[in-house]
Amino acid sequence: MGLAIFDLDNTLLAGDSDYLWGVFLAEQGIVDRDDYERENERFFRDYEAGRLDIFAFLRFSLKPLTQHPMQQLQFWREAFLREKIDPIILPQARRLIARHRDAGDLLLIITATNSFVTAPIAERLRVPHLIATEPELRDGRYTGEVQGVPCYREGKVQRLSTWLREQGLDLAGSSFYSDSHNDIPLLERVEHPVAVDPDAQLTDHAREHGWSIISLRS
Repeated sequence: MGLAIFDLDNTLLAGDSDYLWGVFLAEQGIVDRDDYERENERFFRDYEAGRLDIFAFLRFSLKPLTQHPMQQLQFWREAFLREKIDPIILPQARRLIARHRDAGDLLLIITATNSFVTAPIAERLRVPHLIATEPELRDGRYTGEVQGVPCYREGKVQRLSTWLREQGLDLAGSSFYSDSHNDIPLLERVEHPVAVDPDAQLTDHAREHGWSIISLRS
C-alpha cells in the first residue's frame, strides 16, 4: 500500500475552490462585490506568481466566515458546491483516484484552501483524508484566525510530516499530484512526483528533474 496525495485546486478541479468561493459570495451579495472581487483577483494573481502573503490572504478570505452563524454558512456552502464545484470536478481526476483506490493506496488531499470549503469536496471525491488550512472555531463561530500552520508551500510539508507521524506512516511508495510550482517543496519529498496540467514554472522544474507530467483535462 502506498500513499496517494493530491492537490485539489486546478489539479482534481478545473478551477480554484478558494477563488470560486469568493466569486460565489460576491454574486450572492454576501460581500461587497466590487471590493471583494478586486482583492480576490489580486490575491489569486499573487498565488500564481508565487508571491502570495498567505497570512494577509487568510485574513481576507476567512473574514466572511466570522460574520454569519454556522447554519447560514453551511446553507450557502451547499449552493456553492452545486453551482461552482460539481461542474468542475474532472472526470479523469475521479478515474485517477479510483485507480489508486483499487490498488489499495491510502488517499489524501492536501490543500491550502480552508477546510470549511474543502472538506465536503473531499467527500464528493471519496477521498477519506484531508489536510487543509484550518480556520479557528470558538464557541461554534469562526474567529478569522488560523489554527496551526497554514497548509501552503513549506507549510504543506510541515503539516504532512505531522500527519504522517500521527498515523505511523512514512513516504515510502508515495505519489503526489499537483499543478503548481508552489508545491515543489512537497513534490521533492515524495517518491513519485507528478505534475498535473502544470504551470510554466512547474513544467520547467518537472522536465529538469525527470518528473512525470500528465493532463487530467484532455
